[in-house]
Amino acid sequence: MPRLLLVEDDEEIAKNLILLLRREGFAVTHTSTRNETLTVLAENKFDLALVDISLPDGNGFTVCTEIKMKKDIPVIFLTASGDEGSVVTGLNMGADDYITKPFRPRELIARIGSALRKTGHSGSDIEIHGLHVDTVNGVVKKNGKEVFLSALEYRLLLVFINNPKSIITRGRLLDELWDAAGEFVNDNTLTVYIKRLREKIEEEPANPKIILTVRGTGYRLGGGNASE
Repeated sequence: MPRLLLVEDDEEIAKNLILLLRREGFAVTHTSTRNETLTVLAENKFDLALVDISLPDGNGFTVCTEIKMKKDIPVIFLTASGDEGSVVTGLNMGADDYITKPFRPRELIARIGSALRKTGHSGSDIEIHGLHVDTVNGVVKKNGKEVFLSALEYRLLLVFINNPKSIITRGRLLDELWDAAGEFVNDNTLTVYIKRLREKIEEEPANPKIILTVRGTGYRLGGGNASE
């Protein structure tokens, strides 16, 4: 899955962004200062960086320059200022795009996807038992044919893909679906969604290979060939 570096000193904004991005299939690492960012950059690989212009120990412009010197990845500025000067400065410093706060979540996801596609850093393809998931474009294919999932079914699938080695409890899945639907989702509803998802993505829904049941606990992702 695509690996994003989020450089944002506002903890509340960062918390909401991390939640949004992870639910859209991205792996997110968060830093809040210039110094912390440099340390993380030296130790990790990323596909894209989201950088706030205002930081407590510097600014996003210098961070952008340092990212570009160390990593060949796109940088998108997050700025509270929409004035032309900030935009021009950011682009002249090597930024690939910018988005002004407050922004619409879908617009941010679209801009991230566009930047990743343009630079060939999408890292979005996941393969497991004949199922192909493109998390950047939100496309799911089974044996080469597109599978059309509802928003909640896709969200459910992403929870498993984002936690490939974990057992996901029913309680956690209920929390994920409740938030996605904006309304209460009960235990019976979860069972229905699991059944519907299996019917769409499994070769044999009665003998699942992708979403496995862990009796008395929850579910986990079955073995497969997942590529990042």
